[in-house]
Amino acid sequence: MSAPKITTATPADEPAWRRLWDGFLDHYALTLAEATTAATWARIIDPDHRMSCRLAWLDGQPQGFAIHHHHCSSWVPGDDLYLEDLFVAPQARGAGLGRALIEDLIAIGRAKGFHRLYWNTDRDNTAARRLYDQFCRDDGHIRYRLTL
Repeated sequence: MSAPKITTATPADEPAWRRLWDGFLDHYALTLAEATTAATWARIIDPDHRMSCRLAWLDGQPQGFAIHHHHCSSWVPGDDLYLEDLFVAPQARGAGLGRALIEDLIAIGRAKGFHRLYWNTDRDNTAARRLYDQFCRDDGHIRYRLTL
């Protein structure tokens, strides 16, 4: 097995991203309208949009992704980097792709002068939390989300 390679998603990566995205949705037992998936992909590949996606490749195949974007904050003078979605295909778990994707975002954030990287996860996602706890501890916040 080769070392993971991390790249920015390009229009040519859409079929691979959609395969991974479908796996992500299946993992959380979610169904989204095709229009939502299409809009997400359009944002990812739009160079003028803040949303971006990094793909993790293993042995020449994309096996994971990190969808992220940055935004201003009232708590720091610059921007924060938000890791919105992180996914690694089941067959590639344990190969260091999740760690590589987070480390990649840390490097991007530092290079761009962002102040913090943050993300959310399900309280019961013990496998992911074992990885996340190696970077930092949860900050005790609970998310509230109101659908408008």
